[in-house]
Amino acid sequence: MPEVILHQYDTSPFSEKVRICLGVKDLAWSAVDQPVIMPKPDLVPLTGGYRRIPVMQIGADIYCDSQLIVRELERRYPQGPLYPAGSEGLAAAVEQWSDKVLFPSTVMAIFGSIGDSVDPAFIKDREALSDQQFNVAGMKAMAPFAIAQIKAHAALLAQQFADGRAFLAGAEPCLADAAAYYNFWFVRNFAPGLSDRFDDLAGFDAWYDRVTAIGHGRREALTPVEALEIAASAQPQEVDTLPADAELQGKTISLAATDYGRDPITGTFAGSTQYSLTVARNVPELGLVNVHVPRLGYSIASL
Repeated sequence: MPEVILHQYDTSPFSEKVRICLGVKDLAWSAVDQPVIMPKPDLVPLTGGYRRIPVMQIGADIYCDSQLIVRELERRYPQGPLYPAGSEGLAAAVEQWSDKVLFPSTVMAIFGSIGDSVDPAFIKDREALSDQQFNVAGMKAMAPFAIAQIKAHAALLAQQFADGRAFLAGAEPCLADAAAYYNFWFVRNFAPGLSDRFDDLAGFDAWYDRVTAIGHGRREALTPVEALEIAASAQPQEVDTLPADAELQGKTISLAATDYGRDPITGTFAGSTQYSLTVARNVPELGLVNVHVPRLGYSIASL
């Protein structure tokens, strides 16, 4: 059975980012399909309340947020580097741009255009997830602007291909490609005709097709119950702590995203890196699990 377990659903754009990264590394992995909307009874026991998708599980270690998931994949499986030498900062910067700047325009364009035909239960769920910032009526008014913004972002990327390179950092794909790609994948798959191809942007559509061709690695299916059984039979890896965080060791803390989906994860501070924060949780049905979140974009509070 593959070591990497990805809790995901197929229409999730952030899951697509991770799936492409798994393809870049040609990794075997197991997909646990989780519900698109709450409740998520087989996910929350693992995460301690975190409900966003995707979540990666390796044994009893649970990694929340796609930005930390791809870093952990790189740490454990260095083949097919996601942060190629000389372009580490580029890959991380493109990811932040795509997640924080391009993604909101993509959501606005899609749901401003097709929101009236979307399941009301999904709309209600996303309104709760975003503290009512997900507003279809408001997005309808802004959809033309958002579509124009997507094209402008695509034009920025197209400049990178002027020298004939195949991918954003050069001849081989990396995180930058997966991160830049998933928003355009989201639009093309869920609002066909809205902003499908950019024939006037030299190199862009050919790049998109090359990233699509990477695929998702070697995927198998796993049930939620099987994933929970794996967590229950494993022990989390030991985690180091940065000196600056030493005073938190053993304290009860709460971790939460600062943008949306701010459901807190409460546990005992267990470790940290430059990129991550970790809490240990004792779960009656699972035993000890470590939940890891990114440092960037997450708050930490002592309880």
